[in-house]
Amino acid sequence: MSDADIKAAVSGLPCPSFDDPAFTGPKQLSKARVAVVTSAALHHPDDSPFAGQDTSFRVLDGTRSDVVLGHWSPNFDRSAFAADVNVIWPIDRLNELAAEGVIGSVAPRHIAFAGNQDETMAEICLDSGPAAAELLIQDEVDVVILTPV
Repeated sequence: MSDADIKAAVSGLPCPSFDDPAFTGPKQLSKARVAVVTSAALHHPDDSPFAGQDTSFRVLDGTRSDVVLGHWSPNFDRSAFAADVNVIWPIDRLNELAAEGVIGSVAPRHIAFAGNQDETMAEICLDSGPAAAELLIQDEVDVVILTPV
């Protein structure tokens, strides 16, 4: 079934309207604090590397660009990361955007998970994910850039 077929099949379905939606408007980007969350198993050289099925996360210090790519799949192409760390960890680009006033600020901490997980990801959903989100909340992060690998 194509995208066009799916769109045609659901185009007549009613869309609910709520009097008091729970959503809020986004903060203006020029005032927003931005963080990166990646699944590339990035870590600093002095951190412990990710192990197989490791559902924990590593905190990346936003003032350091010395990250190690911990993704261990032999099928993963590391060439773009080797050429420019900003492909996965765009810390330099974020700092440039903050200096130009495009974004309000760069978060002091960013989060890295190992993306090669089992099908359920229950531990990340219930434990390490909320713990990582709490750090971002403590840092008053408004926007998260996801770099899935």
